[in-house]
Amino acid sequence: MKKILISLLAVTAVLFSSCNRVDRAHQLKVLNWADYIDENVKTNFEQWYFEQTGEKVQLVYETFDINETALTKIEVGHEDYDVFCPSEYIIERMLKKDLVLPIQKELIPDSIYYFDNIAPYVSDKFQQMAPSADVQVKDYTAGYMWGTTGFIYNPQFVNAEDLQSWAAILNPKFENRILMKDAFRDVYSVIVLYAFREQIEKGEVTRDELVHNITPERVEAVKQVLLQAKKQICGWEVDFGKEEMTKGKAWLNLSWSGDAQFAIEEAAEVDVMLDYIVPQEGSNVWFDGWVIPKYAKNIKAATYFIDYMCRADNALANMSEIGYVSCAGGVNAAATILADQNDAEAWPETVDASYFFGEEPIEVDGEMLDPHALHLNPVYYADKAIIDRCALMHDAGDAQEMLLEMWNEVKLAR
Repeated sequence: MKKILISLLAVTAVLFSSCNRVDRAHQLKVLNWADYIDENVKTNFEQWYFEQTGEKVQLVYETFDINETALTKIEVGHEDYDVFCPSEYIIERMLKKDLVLPIQKELIPDSIYYFDNIAPYVSDKFQQMAPSADVQVKDYTAGYMWGTTGFIYNPQFVNAEDLQSWAAILNPKFENRILMKDAFRDVYSVIVLYAFREQIEKGEVTRDELVHNITPERVEAVKQVLLQAKKQICGWEVDFGKEEMTKGKAWLNLSWSGDAQFAIEEAAEVDVMLDYIVPQEGSNVWFDGWVIPKYAKNIKAATYFIDYMCRADNALANMSEIGYVSCAGGVNAAATILADQNDAEAWPETVDASYFFGEEPIEVDGEMLDPHALHLNPVYYADKAIIDRCALMHDAGDAQEMLLEMWNEVKLAR
């Protein structure tokens, strides 16, 4: 009787396992930031994929909040995500460690090929992440969203004139009124520009070099600035800063442009005015992009998904939903993006966005638009004069531990 029972249990286990075995050829596993996609865009992918290929696919969509935690799942856990959307320094790290596969763009028919929608500016910046000269980063990733780092502020309590420098975090007028984004890389990358502003002005060092090459001297200089700012800092936030700003509990928030736009819109709903500014010393320019991780199982569906996310209409839908700026701006997407974003009534002051949309005039609804003078939301598309003072963040490599130690010392200091 016992042998029969064991046999029955074994058969049941096999049947159960077979029923629950995942058909990865018809499943797409995506790992993206939380609240970082339009729900309709996500939902419509399965039907769109079927229309293009005649094949069904199940979209399994997971989210994350911390780059490093997500990367650990892939690097250490060997989890088989087909599509991953990390930040630029994680892409750089994955390229160095051979953790990302080339995107097989030849799988996409010409009729639905949208990879060229990515703005050349983005591709040029991504190339700075190449581990060697013979690696073309655009072969491994497609930009998704991008932006800058600056101050969200409440004009009721703060004048823009007081925010022309990152020295604002040292201003005693803002005691216990400044929120700091709890992101050591981002904060380091802007404060180092302030700490070495004189050397930048003298031409002794460039912003790119300062941000890229992390040395003990530079880390110590940033630490001293942040320690001096402690009386002004009322909190280290990941996501609650927008709410605190809206309630007037904080007057300044060192944060990302995307969070700034979201906060501005949320505050406006309760008649609170917020704004965003990038100080004169410069800032960092950051990017998130799609990659196919090394242990992916469904390369075809992954490639189609990334291409689908590069479509101009999807780019606009995602921008509208999450408040960040799409990397779409190439020649095939510029007109579509500008038809929606260029608005003289909403944005009477012009910005020079030629760095993003190119130097040539762009025809939109029968009108030729000058990319040097577009009516765009300056939080979304910073003027070229600001972008020229921005540097790309990089993988900290062996300096990561040094940065973390500095950050913990600052946060724990009294």
